[in-house]
Amino acid sequence: MSEEFKYVVRLAETDLDGTRNVVEALARICGIGWNTAVAVCRIVGIDTRRRLGELSDAELRKVEEVIRKLHEYVPGWFCNRPKDPRTGKDVHLVGSDLVLAVRADVELLKKIKCWRGIRHSLGLKVRGQRTRTTGRTGVTIGVTKKPKK
Repeated sequence: MSEEFKYVVRLAETDLDGTRNVVEALARICGIGWNTAVAVCRIVGIDTRRRLGELSDAELRKVEEVIRKLHEYVPGWFCNRPKDPRTGKDVHLVGSDLVLAVRADVELLKKIKCWRGIRHSLGLKVRGQRTRTTGRTGVTIGVTKKPKK
């Protein structure tokens, strides 16, 4: 390992392991999966087999810029928020921005009292799953065996 090797790299407000290859490390960022990490590497022109700690500061700045403005480099269907309800644009959010946006969406659903919002507020399953036997919490456990005397 060279002297300039970085064991911890900070990208998109996330501390990443510099000993992992670039794709694995980028996939640890909230909002970036394996395919998005590969796309970022191709846009920047970095070999995916290189380790993250081996990248120069200029390459890391370029990676950070591409992550922040990924919606400018990829088609709309690739973004994690296509046609954002508030702005109407295709955006790709990462890190705490993504967490806050999802939380705001759920709060809006609860506020307008739509079906999904009611299910969220009651703590029930939202996407049409069955609830007869799964998703039980608290005292409702189902059939249990009585202990032998």
